[in-house]
Amino acid sequence: MDNTILNFYSKIPIPNVSRETYFDFESLISMIKQKNKQINIISKKTNKIEEIRERHIIDSVQIIDFIDLNSNTTCDLGTGGGMPGLVIAIVMKKLKNSLKINLYEKSYHKCVFLNDVSKKLNLNTKIIQKDIFTIKNIETGTVMSRAFKPMPIILDLVNQNFKKFNNIVLFMGESGKRILRETQKTWDLDYEEKKSITNNDSFIINIKKIKKKNCENNFNN
Repeated sequence: MDNTILNFYSKIPIPNVSRETYFDFESLISMIKQKNKQINIISKKTNKIEEIRERHIIDSVQIIDFIDLNSNTTCDLGTGGGMPGLVIAIVMKKLKNSLKINLYEKSYHKCVFLNDVSKKLNLNTKIIQKDIFTIKNIETGTVMSRAFKPMPIILDLVNQNFKKFNNIVLFMGESGKRILRETQKTWDLDYEEKKSITNNDSFIINIKKIKKKNCENNFNN
């Protein structure tokens, strides 16, 4: 593998990442570019290889420290083209962790893509082609979501549809601080933040407990 590529992946916040993991990332990128010619897996604006590495692979993998590795499953809500779910599943191979990544996506064509990638790369995933808002009593470890729905909607979804979870990991963009402040008017949150390694104006939020204000039926993990 080219040293330029190896140096690029050195940004990954995981020690001793194997070349096999890098090869899997590169295979995923190739499959994304190929499928993007048919359906919109990612934005055409970020379809160059270098941009996919930075804005999708590295951006996704940076949440690894927040994933509950002691649970049987974690879930990616509205995974779309598989970010961050497929990327985390690739890392799980490296860690030899048996954690199954449940990928929720209602688009049939995107689910076909997710299945194809999972089979080719031998990933421990389950592709669930359903509208996540229609599924009740979900139990999982980490709930993760990237570019799916606004933060308040995701919190309402978890509050209403999840029977058990350990934490919620969300990607917050340039308006993230404002959204967080607005959300806290409605929700009591126990959380921590981590600055994004791909965008100086973005951050990752790891929410450990949620409680809706002035609501009788709160979910408090």
